[in-house]
Amino acid sequence: MNKKILILSGSPRKGGNSDILCDEFMRGAQDAGHTVEKIFIRDQKIGYCNACYACRESGVCVLKDGMQEVLEKMAWADVIVMASPVYFYSIDAQMKTVIDRTLAQWTKLPDKDFYYIMTAADDEDVAFDTALACFRGFAVCLKGSKEMGVIRGGGVYEAGAVRGTKHMSAAYEMGKSV
Repeated sequence: MNKKILILSGSPRKGGNSDILCDEFMRGAQDAGHTVEKIFIRDQKIGYCNACYACRESGVCVLKDGMQEVLEKMAWADVIVMASPVYFYSIDAQMKTVIDRTLAQWTKLPDKDFYYIMTAADDEDVAFDTALACFRGFAVCLKGSKEMGVIRGGGVYEAGAVRGTKHMSAAYEMGKSV
């Protein structure tokens, strides 16, 4: 069955390690016949949630920026891939801003399959625990969400260091298995 897949690349640098793994996931998913779109979050103009809660009444955020398009694509998708480098044992600011800004329409995002991609210089699994908890904390708020896969791309620091590692084939195979 052809699925609609949205990849949210939270990397602050194009060609960064988590972004490269997003591309490998996408390649695998496309090879499997799925429809895939990737959003490089840094290219979007997305402001921070200001907690005015006007969206609770209208379902629409008062901030007029790129987040509306992201929300539309999240609603469109059957599968959402969230990717972030690990900074100080957590997700980066770009991804956290997107998560916070879903407040306006989070109830319109039910029944999504989630995949998580994380990269870090540290190669220990514990380095990913808090970042993974952030992703899981978001998904658990969405009715019917399911975690389908996790990549902990450890031991990579410099941009591109992930190339030639086992994480590349893991991302491709995970995308192909959607």
